[in-house]
Formats: sequence, C-alpha cells, structure tokens
Amino acid sequence: MRLDGHGYSAAALQLIVEAAGRLSFADAAFAVGLAGLRISPRHLQHLAELVGDERAAARDERATARRRRQLQPRVAETPAVVAVEVDGGRLRTRAPGCGPGVHQAEPKEDKIACLISLRSDSHAHDPQPEPPPSFLEPRRVQRLVRQMKGLPGAQPPAEAPADVAPAGAAAPAALAAAAAYPAAPQRLVRTCVASLQDSRSFGPLVAGEAQSRDFYRAGRRAFVADGQAYNWSIQQGYFADFEPIVDLLHVLCYLYRAAWAVGGQEAERWARYVGWLRGCWQGRVAEVLQELRVEQGRLGEPPEGEELGAFDPRRLLAEAVSYLGNNAPRMDYPR
Repeated sequence: MRLDGHGYSAAALQLIVEAAGRLSFADAAFAVGLAGLRISPRHLQHLAELVGDERAAARDERATARRRRQLQPRVAETPAVVAVEVDGGRLRTRAPGCGPGVHQAEPKEDKIACLISLRSDSHAHDPQPEPPPSFLEPRRVQRLVRQMKGLPGAQPPAEAPADVAPAGAAAPAALAAAAAYPAAPQRLVRTCVASLQDSRSFGPLVAGEAQSRDFYRAGRRAFVADGQAYNWSIQQGYFADFEPIVDLLHVLCYLYRAAWAVGGQEAERWARYVGWLRGCWQGRVAEVLQELRVEQGRLGEPPEGEELGAFDPRRLLAEAVSYLGNNAPRMDYPR
C-alpha cells in the first residue's frame, strides 16, 4: 500500500479506515487514540480518503481486466460454496472541494455487494424445516420490520404479551428443532464492493470481484438480493448460473406488515404472520399468496388513481401480494 511512506503499519491503517467508516472523523480520531495511535481528525480523513481511492481504483481495474478477459483469480483454491449478496441503501452526500461544512447536500442510493465463501454440507432433504428462532421472537421481529420498512404504532413493549408466543405457533418443539440444527453454513471469507454508480455500471464491478475470487468455478453458487428489478438484471447479466434467492428478511417484512393490516388482536396478527412465514420458509409460497388474496378481496384493492397512506391496510396487502407474486420463483427456500 502506498501509505507506507506515512509511517503507519498495515494494522494501524486498517484501524484508521475502519474507524473512519463507522464514525465522524473527530470521533474516529478519538477512538484510534484509545488504541495508542495519536492522529488529528484532518490527517485521519486524509489517510482514509487515500485508502478509499486506492481500493476504488483496484475495484475498477478488476472490472476492466475482466472485460478484456485478462483477469486471473487471486486465490490459491477455488471455493466450494459461494454467495453474492446485493442490496442498496440511502445516504446523504455533499459536493467535494467546497471547504469546511456541508455544500449541496442530497440523498443518493448506494449499492453494496457482499461476496462470501462458505463451508456448507449438501442434504437430500431440507435440514431445517422450521424458520430460524430469531424470526419467531415477537419483539425482535417487530423491531426489525420497523427499522427496515416502517410500522405504525408505539415502540414494541419491553416484554411481549404473554399470550403472543403460544398463539404464534412458535411451539417449543419447533423452536427446539430450529435451534438444534447443527449444520448451518459457516462463513469463511467475505469481501465487499460498493459504489454510487447505477446498476448498469455496478454489475461489472461485482463480477470483477467474483472472478478474482474464482466464484464462477465454485461447485455451488447463490445470488441473494431484494426483489428490486435491477438486482435481478445484475443476476441475469453476470451471475446467470447462480441460484437466485430473494432475501428472506424482506419477505418477512412484507408478511408481517400484511398480517398487521388484516387486523385482529395482537396474538391473532402474530399467529397469522408466523403461519405465512412458515409457509414461505417451507416453499409453500402459492398457498400464502392465495391466503393474502383472500384477505385482499375482503378488504378491497387500492382504488385506481388514488394515493393511499403508507400504512393503509389495502396498500400493505397489495404490496405483499405483488412482492410474493413477482418473486415466487426465487423463494424455493427448502431447495
């Protein structure tokens, strides 16, 4: 790394970059100071930007070499099981080169891909027919949905109502079966690619990283993403022979919001969510869709041309029906 001339070891530079990526530069300088590395916020910012520029240049060089068919794997051994996970987020940016302060602030979408090699066994049958225990915990699920998609009402109570868990069908036997699953895949190596570019430009960057890690020759390959159309354009364009899988966390959010929209007591809503989640987890997406459409018929579809509120029950049900309907082929989770 070219930063050797600044007198910092690789470990120190890694600490600086990690702190700068999580905190403000002032807070990052204080944090690394606690580790015995004295550095000013301005100098830390300068080093972080240099490292970022180097990594971005290396990322772009891999994409260019791949396009020219000159990119060679940088790993000694082809991984057996791999996954490429793609998602987008929102962040606020400001114009560079304008001096201290925030200039021309605007929200933009960032795109991030995690490329993971795994140790994972093969099975003739689904080794975990029950959903993960964490998706059967009322308070945790409600907090997750609120953070990812939003949910009306007060914050979740400090303790879930006593009648929620039993009514939610999260029976002790089901929880025990899920917790006893001993063969969960083990993550080996993870690298990430990030950009503010559009999906057409982002796809080659992810493909370059995947080829450099020899992902295309792995025996088992998966591509995991939200249901956004651009994610599947990347999959079709650069990872067509990877198994396409919709991220279950997003499915969970749509199901929970739809269960809330149907109404009833808290225990009834929770039981409905768990039933739908279990159905999707076990590959019975068509059954869940049918139940959602029945409820949609009872409540009514969103009136054409009318803008409904963000938490209107008709809107939430329509969103769940659309999401599952569009992504059902990518939701064969047992397989």
